[in-house]
Amino acid sequence: MKKPGPLSLNTATVREQWSLKDCIEGCARHGITGISPWRDKLAEYGTAQAAKHIRAAGLTVTGLCRGGMFPAADAAGRRAAIEDNRRAIDDAAALGAQCLVLVVGGLPAGSRDLAGARQQVQDGIAALLEHAKAAGVPLAIEPLHPMYAADRACVNTLAQALDICDALGSGPGDRHLGVAVDVYHVWWDPQLKQQIDRARKRVLAFHVCDWLVPTADLLLDRGMMGDGVIDIPAIRAMVEGVGYDGFCEVEIMSAANWWRRPADEVLRICVERHATAV
Repeated sequence: MKKPGPLSLNTATVREQWSLKDCIEGCARHGITGISPWRDKLAEYGTAQAAKHIRAAGLTVTGLCRGGMFPAADAAGRRAAIEDNRRAIDDAAALGAQCLVLVVGGLPAGSRDLAGARQQVQDGIAALLEHAKAAGVPLAIEPLHPMYAADRACVNTLAQALDICDALGSGPGDRHLGVAVDVYHVWWDPQLKQQIDRARKRVLAFHVCDWLVPTADLLLDRGMMGDGVIDIPAIRAMVEGVGYDGFCEVEIMSAANWWRRPADEVLRICVERHATAV
């Protein structure tokens, strides 16, 4: 099997240790050529200053995390979400990000209407498309594992995400609206290869980590690549098989382990595992 694409650091991997400035400098030290900032860290540093620093370091911004969170209990909440996403698109454009990752949101407070929440997601993305196209920022819907359907993302499979893309006019050869394939969220899906084949050019991002057995915390106990049960090389082969030739973005949220280690140690191991377990 050929070597994986270049490595990108999703800054969530060392969010408890480092600022965005630290992450940029750390990537440069460790020879990591991509970076994917989270918006809270970007806001702390300042978009213009961060963009200048990232360019000076020669890094590719593989994504901005995150937009989305569309469903709301009332029209005012839905409008506020749209406005927040427009700001996220503008920040992504300023950074030259390859995509804005959409974690779409779960059920509105007090609601049990899952179908209605998914419709709100589709309507919200529809309202952003022209702004995103004008800014040159592709939107990447990231389906999350079904355990997050209520609170984080009511889009839980690649099939659901691609249904939204199809409904909004993004065909297999388009790149203005697509999907982020995060192995943590999709590895279990029996339709995974079929849906990646369906996505084709709409695979806009590829995120890697591992699923630990046992998992102590379903949000904050992700594993380093090679420490769990996901066949990451097999999933990489699937996305490469439809033409994805971009970065492997490592995104590890780990309160009890990796967030407690020195960040330089974490990045060193990410580089090692990128070469051996991805």
